[in-house]
Amino acid sequence: MSWSGPEDVLLSTSLASYLDKKLLVLLRDGRKLLGILRSFDQFGACDRVIVGDLYCDIPLGLYVIRGENVVLIGELDLEREELPVHMMCVSAAEIRRAQKAERDATDLKGSMRKRMEFLDLD
Repeated sequence: MSWSGPEDVLLSTSLASYLDKKLLVLLRDGRKLLGILRSFDQFGACDRVIVGDLYCDIPLGLYVIRGENVVLIGELDLEREELPVHMMCVSAAEIRRAQKAERDATDLKGSMRKRMEFLDLD
């Protein structure tokens, strides 16, 4: 086994192996981006938003991601369906409405919990 220098180690641990492959990138803020890595500095992507059994891939176009924001990178099989069959693709407007309804329900649940704290059922 020959080793010519540190550049060999860097190449094996770089993003070079992901070039021109379809990837799923999970960001620190919880967003899931899908796209094909075209270079180390550019990522043509869409934001996959999932609410319950609904999803929408919102095109982002050329997207630059700072490495510090990446939690996980995984290669996706181009020949395989990515989501379970029960998932339904909806429009961006519909997924935004579903997100708002989900946030409202969470807020309501939190406010109800605060109102009931005075009972101290423990």
